[in-house]
Amino acid sequence: MKYLILLAFIASLASIICGYALDNVDNQKLIGFGVLGLFFVVIPLFSYHRWKNKKVEDYMLTKEKLQEMRDKEGDKRKL
Repeated sequence: MKYLILLAFIASLASIICGYALDNVDNQKLIGFGVLGLFFVVIPLFSYHRWKNKKVEDYMLTKEKLQEMRDKEGDKRKL
């Protein structure tokens, strides 16, 4: 998966660079396809790859976690 993401990133980046460097009629199309590839292929694949085995609940703020944070802050003030 990480090699697929790297390959898609390099292809998108190469498309953007070629769009700026080459002087032909399809410059804007190359730049556009490169940007679309980054935002609709690379970023979702990267996000999926990084969050694949994580629990979303660990990153959510709940009342219990807020209370734990307040308790820890109170302990620091006592010192």
